[in-house]
Amino acid sequence: YSEEEGKLYYFKYLVEGEEEGKPAGEEDYLAVATTRPETIFGDTAVCVNPEDDRFAHLVGKRVLVPMSDLNNEEGKMRSIPIITDEYVDMEFGTGALKITPGHDPNDYEIGKKHSLEIMNVMNKDATMNANCGDRYAGLDRFDARDKLWTDMEEAGLVIKAEPHTQRVPRSQRGGEVIEPLVSKQWFVKTEGMGAKALEAVKGGDIKIVPQR
Repeated sequence: YSEEEGKLYYFKYLVEGEEEGKPAGEEDYLAVATTRPETIFGDTAVCVNPEDDRFAHLVGKRVLVPMSDLNNEEGKMRSIPIITDEYVDMEFGTGALKITPGHDPNDYEIGKKHSLEIMNVMNKDATMNANCGDRYAGLDRFDARDKLWTDMEEAGLVIKAEPHTQRVPRSQRGGEVIEPLVSKQWFVKTEGMGAKALEAVKGGDIKIVPQR
């Protein structure tokens, strides 16, 4: 990780109204801050601290993922729940945390705890995938960030962006910014193989040269 100057992006998560996928009103929203707007499409909840009275009236309601209405013909936005967890720092940003289990290790743990869906919005080459919709799919993550933020500004969903020092994970070899990604991994149980190899060496079937 390296300490780098970036931005903290503040935007509106519109509260869902009575009609599914439609906002209750332009002024009925939950303000959220993030350093990575391009991961918004992978959000599966917005989380607040249970001790934070500012949001008590919103807990249990649902909010609408910005620009997700571009992903379907009906023009409806995908809705996600507002949940509570003690992990949320009430003093950071707005006190409301977007939860992206597929692209953040801390969010992943919260997602497991609350049984949230895990959505992957990036390909392995750090371009955006089909879960972001045709408008953003195929774009480099940083190009997608700029395009999405511009689109959100035009839609009236942007509050502000301000300088913010953050810890950025970078590759030791190439220096690229590393993106957390949930993927399947395989492991080999070596105890059985090791025991058989040791037996073969002790029995003389395998000889190690030079002797050790």
